[in-house]
Amino acid sequence: MAHVENHMKKLELAPLFEHPVAMGSARNWFRLLWRHGGIAPKYLTRVLFVTLTTLLTSPVRAYERAHYGRAVKDTQIHGDPIFIIGHWRTGTTHLHLLLCQDPQWGFTPMFQTLAPGFFLTGRGLIEKIVGFWLVKGHPTRFIDNIPLRIAAPQEEEFALANMTPYAFLHVFSFPRRAAEIFARTTLFQGITPDALTEWSTCYLEILRKATLHSGGKQLMLKNCAHTGRIRALLELFPNAKFIHMCRDPYDLFMSTKNLWQVVLSKSQLQTITPGEVERLILQFYSQLMQQYLADRALIPAANLVEVRFEDLERDPLGETCRIYEALHLPGYTEAEPLFRSYLTSITDYKKNKYQLTGDVIDLVNQHWAFAFEEWGYQRCESSTTLDLQ
Repeated sequence: MAHVENHMKKLELAPLFEHPVAMGSARNWFRLLWRHGGIAPKYLTRVLFVTLTTLLTSPVRAYERAHYGRAVKDTQIHGDPIFIIGHWRTGTTHLHLLLCQDPQWGFTPMFQTLAPGFFLTGRGLIEKIVGFWLVKGHPTRFIDNIPLRIAAPQEEEFALANMTPYAFLHVFSFPRRAAEIFARTTLFQGITPDALTEWSTCYLEILRKATLHSGGKQLMLKNCAHTGRIRALLELFPNAKFIHMCRDPYDLFMSTKNLWQVVLSKSQLQTITPGEVERLILQFYSQLMQQYLADRALIPAANLVEVRFEDLERDPLGETCRIYEALHLPGYTEAEPLFRSYLTSITDYKKNKYQLTGDVIDLVNQHWAFAFEEWGYQRCESSTTLDLQ
């Protein structure tokens, strides 16, 4: 917890000059403000900062559309993508970084997810400047100890958030509207046909740019919000493959609570109480997993493999090999030395630690009982106190 506490102190001192959509579309930003409103006065500086950055970078996005628009539109996505899904904090990032050591896979690099509108134009000087700022300010992610690298694989949900209102990450900017945003953007409940078309168009543009950047490689993608979008993804990519991650529910709740605390401090434009955050976490996990369990049967058996975080942590090479075999992916033997090298490079990585209280046990037992039954995790009694890693 010392790592988290140190980062939280930095966050409290940091000025409000950061936001996930700071290099995104100005039109998208104004649409978000118009739709969700209710900005708390304490966050007006953040609103002004994002407004200025989106406006100032508009000419670069216009240049990219003019010079790369045709090339992007003509780019074919070679082979249906492989999607790593599962609730946030189930180890999806670790698995994504591990699998992307295999050079046969393309991915969306961090620079693209931060600046999807001028990613191709900005390769080179702008990317180096952003990368220097990123590493200097945040050498590791605030939510854990994973190093930040501008060219490393990143989930494309950040790119979607910079392009369209229909992205999960907007729940952190407008937490008072979080339930509504989550239902519409992640479960696609109540979304209009036009909005779904906009989402699909934006998403395909992101993947075409990633394909163009990678030289036509098949894409290995990680996006937790996709756990609720399986139907839409299969309509775009009928032969897509899925890797679903799960994790012990108690550990997951505590880790997700930390994620919300940290990401809200970097994104929120509205105030929300800790109790409301807990209710949203409990609600969203239940809704997301129930949606996944309902739609899982739509995926052909040969295109889905389920992985427990604890098994991946215990035997990463064994689980990686199992993933390749289950999904009939080629090249494991050739890539294994690269997997080993990467795993050796992160041997010093230390997870955050949490103390599990009786109150949390009661909450999780009450709201997530189905998860224990579905994935075979052991339930605790409320009198139990555990130190979780």
